Amino acid sequence: MARQDNNKPVGIADILVLIGLLIMAVMALLPLLNFNYEWMRWAFAVGAVIVLVARVMGINKGASLRVRRLHLMLAVSALLYCVSALMMFLSRGTNDWIAFLLAGLVMQIYSTWMIDRETQKTEE
Repeated sequence: MARQDNNKPVGIADILVLIGLLIMAVMALLPLLNFNYEWMRWAFAVGAVIVLVARVMGINKGASLRVRRLHLMLAVSALLYCVSALMMFLSRGTNDWIAFLLAGLVMQIYSTWMIDRETQKTEE
């Protein structure tokens, strides 16, 4: 398996998150550039579900309570991505889905940053 800088092995969940987020990023940018096809919504939804499944798989049960809670926040951010995909289907012609996408993004950035910070504290 490939390794990250901190010698933690990269797992299947990490690879699935990367694939799902890349699909979502491409499919979120294309409607903003006036490429709006029905299959793009489905691809975005598939990417959101992949991220959700990977985040649930990646919850670390052996870590401290704070790190487990931060991993749960990552799963909630993936759930917000799924709500964003649902909003793409329900509110056609509007951009309401962007609010849920950005809320999930903010939660993901915060959680990822804090998980890295907490794991560095425990390694010292």
